[in-house]
Amino acid sequence: MRSLILFLCLSCIVAGCDAQHKEPPPVRQKASSVYPVAFYNVENLFDTEDDPETDDDEFTPNGPMRYTNEIYRKKLHNIATVLQVLGDKRNKEGVALLGMAEVENDKVLNDLLSQPEIKDRGYRYVWYNSNDPRGIDVALVYNPAYFTVISSKPLHVGLEHMGGKEGTRDILYVMGRMGHDTVHVLVNHWPSRREGLAETMDKRAVAAEANRRQIDHILRAQPNARIIVMGDMNDNPMNESITQVLGAAEDKNGKLYDPWGAFLRSGRGTEIFQHHWNLFDQIIVSAGLLHSGLHYDGADIEDRDFMKLQYGKLQGYPKRSFRGTYWSNGYSDHFPVVIYLAK
Repeated sequence: MRSLILFLCLSCIVAGCDAQHKEPPPVRQKASSVYPVAFYNVENLFDTEDDPETDDDEFTPNGPMRYTNEIYRKKLHNIATVLQVLGDKRNKEGVALLGMAEVENDKVLNDLLSQPEIKDRGYRYVWYNSNDPRGIDVALVYNPAYFTVISSKPLHVGLEHMGGKEGTRDILYVMGRMGHDTVHVLVNHWPSRREGLAETMDKRAVAAEANRRQIDHILRAQPNARIIVMGDMNDNPMNESITQVLGAAEDKNGKLYDPWGAFLRSGRGTEIFQHHWNLFDQIIVSAGLLHSGLHYDGADIEDRDFMKLQYGKLQGYPKRSFRGTYWSNGYSDHFPVVIYLAK
């Protein structure tokens, strides 16, 4: 009897873990001529509860940010307002796929996707908890009318050999069906530059190499595979982690096409530091998405006026959630990016 009880308990635990990532019953897919695919670093989308396993104390009611339930509700509303318009220039139903960075857990995802601005779209998500010290992860939100998950898994970014025990975000790998095509998606949030550009570049190279290994694995099995690499890379399109390690370039004859260098050269970016634009947020596609069938058909930075500061010397900058520890009722310190896949 004791063994039977133990078996049943273990079965419940396994089922509970599995259910979080299990694809719900499929939705009949809609035909579409344009599939918007976006990425958005939502800047510290925490709940208000203290997780004893992570360093999230500042985003609690008694922490330095005074992160109350009222502020949390406003943050959810603000991010949902952005999601409501992402991709709607070419598809009124918004994004088919959305990679997100800086989400704390499945609770904030459930709360976000139940906001009235986007609830009726029926968005679902794929998320795994990672080893980030602050407890912020990446996720893939998708519209089941346009995308069906086949499989998913986290890919470890191993920094252990670099001395020190600090972890980082996993890469989220999701394979799914969009229309009649199989699409491979890798969602990233690479190590930050907080300790200095030169001091942290090797960490981002490790993250880039982890992507490259998975991409090579896919391409060996299917040379024309449709692959999307998206994320906050904490590097610009011309940095070595992107061009040399990952192997992405503006040349459409290569394995990976990165269209974002032209935006940065024109003075547009997604994040600003010391009054200089960066374009850390990128969506990169494989050669298999540059030809017939489902294919790349343009990119843009979603920097709409309501997401920007409107006055003063910072006019045009992203309207972020906090200025220091003061809640400024903004959106994020990053603008989202979007690409369009056409059929």
